[in-house]
Amino acid sequence: MSRPPKGQPTPTASARGTASKSTRRRAESPPPLGQVYAPTRWRGFLWIAAEACLLLLVALIGTLSVMGLAADWFCGTSLTESLLPFAGTVLILTLAGSFGFWLWLRLRRFLHRFGPRRPALAALILAMGALVFALRPAFRVDIASLRSLVGGVEQAGKDSIAHQVFAAYRRADLDQMRILLERSRPFLPAIRSASRAYGVDEEVMVGIGAAESSFLPRDSKDGGRGLFQITAAPPKALESVARQLRVGRLDPRIPRHNAYLAAATLRHYLDEMNGDLFLGLLAYNMGPRNGGLRSVMKQYGARDFLTIQPYLQHLPRDYPIRVLNAALAFRLWREEGALPRYEDGENARVIQSIGIPGFDW
Repeated sequence: MSRPPKGQPTPTASARGTASKSTRRRAESPPPLGQVYAPTRWRGFLWIAAEACLLLLVALIGTLSVMGLAADWFCGTSLTESLLPFAGTVLILTLAGSFGFWLWLRLRRFLHRFGPRRPALAALILAMGALVFALRPAFRVDIASLRSLVGGVEQAGKDSIAHQVFAAYRRADLDQMRILLERSRPFLPAIRSASRAYGVDEEVMVGIGAAESSFLPRDSKDGGRGLFQITAAPPKALESVARQLRVGRLDPRIPRHNAYLAAATLRHYLDEMNGDLFLGLLAYNMGPRNGGLRSVMKQYGARDFLTIQPYLQHLPRDYPIRVLNAALAFRLWREEGALPRYEDGENARVIQSIGIPGFDW
């Protein structure tokens, strides 16, 4: 057994044990979040960055869910019954977030003993659980409640219109609607292709077809033709469709031509109305007569669908509602395989969580 040189003290057993424990603790402890390993510098940095992003995703989904629940529980204008409890929820979330971060650092230290990648893998498991939760209808309801709270007057108007659509679905003859949707099957490939070509919602296009022709293509007395009852498509839309289909002359009686004309026309009016779906549908229905919807809105000082509705005496003011009612039925028919009755059991809440096509929240 070697001995230390003369003049140097011999380390005692306790000192050797203390040094051994200190060395072992340093070896087991993970490096700080900002420190990377010298041999695999970029790889270590990427693992830490992935861990941070996954944890942020978990925190975001949790925050949105809790805030949505609070918006639903504490709705109203009373200071003590709504505003103060909601503010208290925000404060509790802040404290819970700080505690959760501290708890994760402790857990991270423990996980690091089993390998430097274990914290990131644990964060991935948490993120996957959060994503599964986010796909549930209850989370969509929470998001809708939060949007209603922070969206102000504009969101309140959208909510009002959305509930008109849900009410229209509740009143609808679902047996007849099912027959109508069955008739749409042969036309769906053309509608899908046209929707993709012009960046419009396929389900909304199905709703327009249902409202215009009930998927019984024909010529009508007012000049409407074919599947989408095209009367006077904008000249730019006609030129665009001719280029898309590579034909010299368009025939509205051909379902594919008609679907492309309808999609191009809807795209034209959506752009004119700055992407507002309800106004775009109303403009589609109105067409270019009397200068179009934009001219009528300017005449009466209307700024949205709710304020223009009372002035539309000679037009079906409920046209966008009928279109989106059929689009909602199509979504339910395709996703659920049936048209559930709105008033039965929890169907109302489930249908609202599924959302209105083209108008999802």
